[in-house]
Amino acid sequence: MNNEYLIHNTIPMNLRNLPESLSPHERCAVRRMTIQDTLEVNLSNLGTEPHRIGDAEEKNCEQMFGSVPIPIGYAGPLTVELSNNEIVDLHLPLGTTEGALVASVNRGCRAISGHTKTHAIYHGISRTIAFKIDKKPEQLINSITEKEDIWKAAGEATSSHLKIINTHIDRSDSHLFLTINADTDEAMGMNMITIAADAIGHWIANNLCKDGTTCRLITIAGNVDSDKKPSKRTHDLGRGYEVHAEANLSTKVIQETLKTTPESMMHVADAKLKDGSHIASALGSNLHAANIIAALYLATGQDAAHVVEGSLADTTVMQTKDGLQISVRLPAILVGVRGGGTSLPAQKQCLDLLLKPQTSLRPTQQLAESIGAAVLAGEVSLLAAQAAHTLASSHKKMAR
Repeated sequence: MNNEYLIHNTIPMNLRNLPESLSPHERCAVRRMTIQDTLEVNLSNLGTEPHRIGDAEEKNCEQMFGSVPIPIGYAGPLTVELSNNEIVDLHLPLGTTEGALVASVNRGCRAISGHTKTHAIYHGISRTIAFKIDKKPEQLINSITEKEDIWKAAGEATSSHLKIINTHIDRSDSHLFLTINADTDEAMGMNMITIAADAIGHWIANNLCKDGTTCRLITIAGNVDSDKKPSKRTHDLGRGYEVHAEANLSTKVIQETLKTTPESMMHVADAKLKDGSHIASALGSNLHAANIIAALYLATGQDAAHVVEGSLADTTVMQTKDGLQISVRLPAILVGVRGGGTSLPAQKQCLDLLLKPQTSLRPTQQLAESIGAAVLAGEVSLLAAQAAHTLASSHKKMAR
C-alpha cells in the first residue's frame, strides 16, 4: 500500500470542532463513535464515566475518546523512618498489568518493614537552553554570568511557584548550553521550568547576543538536562529528588520471609549487580526499580515517561554480622502533588492513600521518599527470588 493510496483514501474525521454544549464525557463518546464507525473497529470498552473523567478531556488529553482501566494492586503496610525521623506506615497503590509484581513487592514490604530508613536531596527540575555561538564564546559566558540576577528574575517572573536554585554552563565547539535548575514547589514542574527557560532564553538572545557577540537562541530544550532520557549526567548528579533507602535484614528475616539465605543473595548481587551490569555498561545497576516506579507513577498521576530517569537506580548489597544491608540510590525521582494527572479523581485518591498520613516533610519529598522505600521492597524481594531460584515458578504460577 503506497502513500498516494493512503492520502486519497483516508476518511477525514471531525474530532475537534464539536458543539460547545457537550460535556467532556459526551465529547469523548462522540469521538469514540466517530472513530469506531469510520474505521469499522470496536471501541466499546473504552467508554468513560462522567464522575471519573475529571478534567482529563479539557486539560490532560487532546482529542480524548476514551480511557483504559489500569488494575491497581495493594502492597503494604511498609513501616519506614523518613528523613525527618518520623515513622510512617506506607500503603502502596501499584498500577500494573504484570502478574506477580504486586505479590513480590508485598513480600518485600514484609521483609523490610520496620528496618528501613530513607532520605532525599532535592536538585530541582532542570531545563537546558542552547545557543549557537559563532565567535567570542567567552564574551557570552562572561555576559551571562554578569547579568545572572537579571535573567534569573525574568525566569522567576513567569511563576510565583518557581525559584531558580542553581545554573550551569557547558560548551561544545559550536554551541553554548545554559542549564537552569529550579524549585517548583508542590508541582513536578516541567511546564513551569520550560516557560521560565523560554523567558530566559529570549532575554539573553535579545540583550546579550549583540555588541560583537555572534550568537542566537536555538532551543529551550537542549538535551543536557536529559529530560525523559537516560544519561550519565543525571545518574551521577541527580535530577528532581535523589532518594536513598536502606534496610538491614537479619538472617532470620531472610530465611523465614524471603525463603533464602544471605549468602545466596550475595552471590546473585555479585553476579547481577556488579559483573552483569558492568559488562552491559548499564546506566544504573538494579534489579527492576523501573517496575515499582512505573506502577506508582501510573497510579498517582505522575508523568510516566520519567520512569526513564527512575531506571538509573543503583542497588547495593553488603553482608553484615547477622544478615545483609541492602540500599538503593535513586538519582532522579520526578514527582508532584499538584498539576498534571495528580488531580484526576482516581489518581488523586491513590496519591492521598500513598501520602497518608501527611508528615512535616514537604509533600513532594514525602512522596519521593515513599517511592524510594517501595523500590527497595521490590529490589529485596526480586533478589531473594533469584537467589532461591523461584523467579520463573512465581511468574508461571501468578502471571499466566
